[in-house]
Amino acid sequence: MRAQDAVRSTSTDREETAESEAVVVSATRFDIPLDQSPASVSVISSDDLEQKQIERVSDALREVPGLSVVQTGTPGQLTSVFTRGLNSAHTQVLLDGIPINQGLAGQFDFANLTTDNIERIEVVRGPQSTIYGPRALAGVIQIFTKRGDGAPGITLSSEGGSYDTFRETIESDGKIDNFDYSIGASRLDTDNARPNNQYRNSAGIADVGWSPNNQLRIGTLFTYSLSDTGNPNTIFDPKLLDNFLTEKWLIAPHVDLRIGDWWEHKFIFSYDHERQLNDPNQDGFVGPTRALFERTQVDYQNDLRPTSWLTVTSGFFYSRVNAGQERPFVLQIFGPQPTFISDHTDETAGFLQVTLTPMTNLIFVAGGRLDHFNQFGDVWTYRVASSYKIDKTNTTLHSSVATGFSPPSSQDKIFGNNFGLKPEKDLGWDIGIEQRLWENRVVLGATYFHNDLSNVIGFNGLFETLNLGAAETQGLEAELRAQPIADLVFMASYTYLDAEKTSSADISQVQGARLPRRPRNEVYVSASYLWWKKLRTTAEAKFVNAREELSFGGPNFDIEDYSFVNIAAEYEINPHWSIFGRIDNLTNEHYAEVFGFPALGRAAYAGMKMRF
Repeated sequence: MRAQDAVRSTSTDREETAESEAVVVSATRFDIPLDQSPASVSVISSDDLEQKQIERVSDALREVPGLSVVQTGTPGQLTSVFTRGLNSAHTQVLLDGIPINQGLAGQFDFANLTTDNIERIEVVRGPQSTIYGPRALAGVIQIFTKRGDGAPGITLSSEGGSYDTFRETIESDGKIDNFDYSIGASRLDTDNARPNNQYRNSAGIADVGWSPNNQLRIGTLFTYSLSDTGNPNTIFDPKLLDNFLTEKWLIAPHVDLRIGDWWEHKFIFSYDHERQLNDPNQDGFVGPTRALFERTQVDYQNDLRPTSWLTVTSGFFYSRVNAGQERPFVLQIFGPQPTFISDHTDETAGFLQVTLTPMTNLIFVAGGRLDHFNQFGDVWTYRVASSYKIDKTNTTLHSSVATGFSPPSSQDKIFGNNFGLKPEKDLGWDIGIEQRLWENRVVLGATYFHNDLSNVIGFNGLFETLNLGAAETQGLEAELRAQPIADLVFMASYTYLDAEKTSSADISQVQGARLPRRPRNEVYVSASYLWWKKLRTTAEAKFVNAREELSFGGPNFDIEDYSFVNIAAEYEINPHWSIFGRIDNLTNEHYAEVFGFPALGRAAYAGMKMRF
């Protein structure tokens, strides 16, 4: 989290104080101390993931204030993240700096993103389009892979548990001469709780690099995943046979060049591909489908530091996207329907950001970006942000104001038969404070935010997509991190959100309606303790309150509040072998994050881990 400076202890660590300060990248696109960040930032480390035995990134994000994670039932089903109440397609997801939002809808489905080989996750809230472009309207979630360092090692794990669940993982990283590598892979098999609810997922990720000297690293990132899910639909209209297969892969060569302390260059070329097969698809209209998505991206960044108090960051970005869907059996009862639909999008962009540090504890950031699209022309965005640290009281003040945009997705354009749609736009601002106490052992933070969203894409009475809507979101994010002693860590976060539709043009909701699936209140707490340098125990709980579900043409209706409790433990028998177990949904809460799609009840898992 934003208070991530506290050092975690493991059985092999020496006792340390919480004085070391984390460094983040996502707030400015270059290294900056977390306690001086001009943006509202949260960090989740690999230690967090390991201690809580988190296997999917979406579950890790549940602890972050300002984020709402919505899973359509059980693991493997569509999983969306809403940042500060804005649309799930308004958050840009990055992997080592590479945008990975995919598919016809343009959003990122977190269902199949595992925590294999992850070093940390940085979450930046507020419009970030100036430095990250499309879909960073609400914020950015950036995932960093591990970087091999030291003697090569390998970790193997295997576990099993409720709902006929079995999971196996392998991770290895290290450095040999000038060559470094890190790899991670996993396999999950589970039947979940309902008929036609099985889930199979295979995932792998690798980062390899060559560094002939301290100034240059040439590397390549590889990712691959293959998931196969049964889609049981709602409990009111179950499907006993419906299958959805998704295959993704990405390759991204990259070059990092540092010319002294005053000039850095970063270049990334990436190509990714996604294939979806929905066969059978028992929707009664479209039938079986096959969708393809491919993207080529080029990202260049130049950081110039002519003086100690000035950093000029500039860059160039290019993206080419091709998306299409075959639906050979679509019904023609509502008039002629195409059996193949497609979309092609080209984007070229340039950005410039200036970071000033006229005083030791004052940071001021200002930047602008121009994006050009082949279908709707130019989009201009700007961002101004600052932070000031008061050393005497160990207090940091931060604020920002920025514009952001999210282009219409291929799905919006294709299914609404409207290729003249304009990007959705946002003007957002926030102001916050962070207070550190007791030699940084306790960190408190609070941020107020406000967003005005315009050009929202919605439906008219003929089910055509148009730029019809507007919305407003505002609220408060608060967080606490405390480490009273080296082996004990407390965490807590709270989000208050007021999100409503402010336009009457879009018929899907009446004016003044609360945006669906955005809770008014979310509370998260966790505690972790290391006993006798051998046994790590962790407990976490989440409470979600005041949600509504979409009702077309009328007011949304309330859906139930929910809470869950998870506990986990790991015992290290020796430096090479440990055993672990956890219980999810300890109280066996019956709830659904999406109406009609129940989450799993109480589930227990256990396994072992070997390190060499």
